[in-house]
Amino acid sequence: MRAVKSRIEDLAIFGGPPAFREELHVGRPNIGERETFLQRVNDLLDRRWLTNDGPLLQEFERRICQLIGVKHCVALCNATIGLEVAVKTLDLSGEVILPSFTFISTAHGLRWLGITPVFCDVDPATHNIDPRRVEELITERTSAVIGVHVWGRPCDVDALVDRTHRHKLKLLFDAAHAFGCSHKGRMIGGFGNAEIFSFHATKFINSFEGGAIVTNDDDLAARLRLVRNFGFAGLDTVACLGTNAKMTEVCAAMGLNSIASIDTFIEINRRNYDQYKREIAMLPGISLALYDNGERNNYQYIVLEIDEKAAGLSRDALEELLWAENVLARRYFYPGCHRMEPYRTEQPDARARLPHTQRLVERVICLPTGSAVTSSDVSSVCAVIGFILHHAPEIRKRLSEKPIFRHPWRNSSSQISQG
Repeated sequence: MRAVKSRIEDLAIFGGPPAFREELHVGRPNIGERETFLQRVNDLLDRRWLTNDGPLLQEFERRICQLIGVKHCVALCNATIGLEVAVKTLDLSGEVILPSFTFISTAHGLRWLGITPVFCDVDPATHNIDPRRVEELITERTSAVIGVHVWGRPCDVDALVDRTHRHKLKLLFDAAHAFGCSHKGRMIGGFGNAEIFSFHATKFINSFEGGAIVTNDDDLAARLRLVRNFGFAGLDTVACLGTNAKMTEVCAAMGLNSIASIDTFIEINRRNYDQYKREIAMLPGISLALYDNGERNNYQYIVLEIDEKAAGLSRDALEELLWAENVLARRYFYPGCHRMEPYRTEQPDARARLPHTQRLVERVICLPTGSAVTSSDVSSVCAVIGFILHHAPEIRKRLSEKPIFRHPWRNSSSQISQG
């Protein structure tokens, strides 16, 4: 039985019992068919082939190619390493343009390789990189542009292709959010020089930890496979500089298990999205990021923008109130890559050219969804938010008179992931 809120004193932040006894997470891992996964694990143990391009990895790569209609998939240990391998293999250097409104790994992958991330503002309507702003940032040091399909909603691919083609630049897409999504009827994965998927545990399709680079470029795919495995082109032949970016067989087994349940996971995400859309439609000061029903979507993010003036409360106040209720909503991608180190120190003036990014990082909050979230959970979350907004003036007054609740996870880096 969940705690019902009928008085302001019932809110957990003011001493009442939390709405949820157990914490409700954004992106709690999907598991899929447990027995099928365990059978795959038993099989790989019997084979004693645990890594190094094993049969499960090969099957996982083939399955991804079939699902999204690309020629090549190179699976890796994670998507951050995938980005680094792609950047290194494409021989990028100097500066690369990307949004600041993304998970920090997109910028870190570049900076780790000695490349300067040049942060570009976003389109406030789509939350994706604005191609018009890209044009303004291109210099003689620019070697590439990275678009990020935020929330699985595709970038303006055509405009980015046009600009990078005219300036003879490489084009990569961070598709960490976008597995199973489409753009103009074509599955995301085949655009630009390459795209990088994430199969981290928080993604709706996961391989525990994992990622993949997908491309239709035969030569690039061959070079990516070399770089993934120390540059080995044969038993005793190293053809180029490489690293160890291999995905293990047990991770590939989990990836295959996830893909087998992809339709079920998307159906659950769609159900939750539709219910949130219905139940928060009339709440003041809240807008839900919408998905294009004419395209294929994975619906794995429930994204709200909070208009503080209309809602009566700031996004941060709402988040603190929800965390006290064990609804662990998340501020994506607060505070923006440009305000994190080392970029805050290296590029102190970046903020001035990112007004839409600044606005979004102060307004966006993501709510729990996925297979661990029931319809009853969604109704309870919406009821709590509705109660909070209905009593916003009094709650705001009380919050100003007491210390803000800080959940113990706030200082636990082991629990942080917004990729």
